[in-house]
Amino acid sequence: MLLSIIVPTRNRLPSLKRLMESFDALRIPERSELEILVVDNDSNDGTSVWLRDECQRSRNFRLFVLRETSPGKASALNRGIAATKGDYFLILDDDVIVDSQLLVWHLDCYRTQPFEALQGRILPGVDAEGQRADPERLREYNIPLIDYGDQYQEIFGLIGTNMSFKRSVIDKVGLFDPRLGPGASGFSEDTEFSARIRTAGFKIGYTPHAIVYHELDPVRYGRSYNRKVEYQKGLSRSIYRKDSLAFRVIPDLLINCTRFCLYSVFGRTEKSYVTEGRILKCWGQIVGALRLRRNVNEPHEQR
Repeated sequence: MLLSIIVPTRNRLPSLKRLMESFDALRIPERSELEILVVDNDSNDGTSVWLRDECQRSRNFRLFVLRETSPGKASALNRGIAATKGDYFLILDDDVIVDSQLLVWHLDCYRTQPFEALQGRILPGVDAEGQRADPERLREYNIPLIDYGDQYQEIFGLIGTNMSFKRSVIDKVGLFDPRLGPGASGFSEDTEFSARIRTAGFKIGYTPHAIVYHELDPVRYGRSYNRKVEYQKGLSRSIYRKDSLAFRVIPDLLINCTRFCLYSVFGRTEKSYVTEGRILKCWGQIVGALRLRRNVNEPHEQR
């Protein structure tokens, strides 16, 4: 059985080094082979040189380095998927480190549970200086955190790191949408992919024991970064969702503006933080939808 880990990367060499170091302790399940494909999405920070040297090291898995010049995480993922014949694919971002039992638990869940795609647990790691997250301020770090408890369960969708799926999923639903995700629209390549998985009749599950630790990056901390993220999520939504602006998006915007004012008046800091993000997401979706309409209409106007 061939297990394929795909890691898209762009200009995050220090983070990538930490991830690769964690692979050295990775346990490979019995009767399985492991290959790791690192897809360099046109980095210019020395990543390609470092990876070339890494390919010369002796390991208990095969390391392949690919290059994808089309911008975007989705394009890099598609390049990696197309280059392998793996039976199972595991997608990891370049800013996590892995638990040594990660593969064992992903594969164990497939063997014992009726899922075709899986989301593992994502916990906060440390920053570049080794400092851990303050558990009282986890939301402010603006990193993806997944912890649905200690039991296997069916879930609605996947988050773009520590997710895996069988080859049969790719064979039926296709690759990732290159218009979406980091380096393109900013977000939602995982959300749109999950929707196609469900539409195809596959089940998505959560495995609690398959763990990665997401690094803490001070650049992400605080409300300013959260506003930017939520706005980009709205722009991404405008590409793959067909929500009515008049009957859904604008009413949601007005409702959340009202809630934000009330939460701010009554000092509900966490509630106002979340609601502010929802406001920016709605606004991004409106802006994105109007841009798409303008782009569609411009050729007709020119004719």
